[in-house]
Amino acid sequence: MVAKALADVGPRLRRVRTQRDITLTQLAAATGISKSTLSRLESGQRRPSLELLLPIALAHKIPLDELIGSPEVGDPRVRFRPRNRNGRVVVPLTGQPGALQAWKVVLPPEQGEPELRTHEGYEWLYVLSGRMRLVLADHDITMGAGEAAEFDTRVPHWFGPAGDQAVEILSLFGRQGERIHVRAAPRRSDGGA
Repeated sequence: MVAKALADVGPRLRRVRTQRDITLTQLAAATGISKSTLSRLESGQRRPSLELLLPIALAHKIPLDELIGSPEVGDPRVRFRPRNRNGRVVVPLTGQPGALQAWKVVLPPEQGEPELRTHEGYEWLYVLSGRMRLVLADHDITMGAGEAAEFDTRVPHWFGPAGDQAVEILSLFGRQGERIHVRAAPRRSDGGA
């Protein structure tokens, strides 16, 4: 791939120069690079380097990647594959495994009492539509569209629809959790700081 990219630089240099109707002599004067070096670059007889390509890009007033050809970037879209987990529709929004995972979740109306659970991690929830009930330790909160909550998942918790309608949420979850580290000097008993 590198050899192909380097081989394509010469023809690209020639094309940019001719499209701008600039001679090798004019480009040599603008860049301080000899006419013979420019000719060898365009014909592929000279290996391109940053010392040669930067002045050429500046003379043409174009980004360097236009001269060397940027590598193609893969399609960044995440391919949605909805899953059914315990009656909930879960759509992963992150494609790579890692510390942080994003999910779109549709929570159907549920029967029965919430069962609080705990596990390692940290979670952030955002209500897209409907009303969500969040039970977090001693707190019992109802949230509407546009509201967000975040919490340490080691605290007993449960979330689901608040009522008989489904709720749609976004969830960001980190397995390692995020703990706040406070560094403070101990308080002195003599009244000093």
